[in-house]
Amino acid sequence: MSELKREKIWDPVTRVWHWVLVLCVGVSWGFGKFMSFDNVTWHFYLGYTILGLLAFRVAWGFIGPQPIRLLTLWPRPAAIITYLRTFPHPVPSGTRGHSPLGSLWILAILFLLIAQGFTGLFIDADDFFEEGPLYGSVSESTAKLFNLWHYYMSNVILGMVVLHVSVIIFYFVWKRENLVKPMVSGWKWVRLKKQKP
Repeated sequence: MSELKREKIWDPVTRVWHWVLVLCVGVSWGFGKFMSFDNVTWHFYLGYTILGLLAFRVAWGFIGPQPIRLLTLWPRPAAIITYLRTFPHPVPSGTRGHSPLGSLWILAILFLLIAQGFTGLFIDADDFFEEGPLYGSVSESTAKLFNLWHYYMSNVILGMVVLHVSVIIFYFVWKRENLVKPMVSGWKWVRLKKQKP
């Protein structure tokens, strides 16, 4: 088994972005599920903030450090298969950046959040007299369809978050790898590649 070396992987910008997104998504989801006249406006404002954060992440994925580049999030099928073989073993993965499965999760959650924010621009919270800025630019039937998608995607996003937390716990307990600490400190234990003789 190759050794692990502690390396600085996650830059400060990415780490701050991650935790701000976590906070915004969590609070926005809560305001959406338990909407009232007191929080409906905040739900919309948080949605705009999340869209801004996602736009920044896409841009940062082109100009930011190598570990967070968007191109690194597209794992090769061979890498996924190799990783799946090591997944059940109780040893740290030691991947430099995201694991192949983690990369797939990130691509999925980015897509879902962008779609969620996009549909939110066209919806009408009729019971609370609030609407997205593009509500009037589509037909009423289209707005209702976006509203329906917005509702159901919020449940899918909740499921993705539960999956994410479950995997973090699995890694901590079974694989003895703390995935939260690197997103706070930036430092991660990375597996060294074996040198060919």
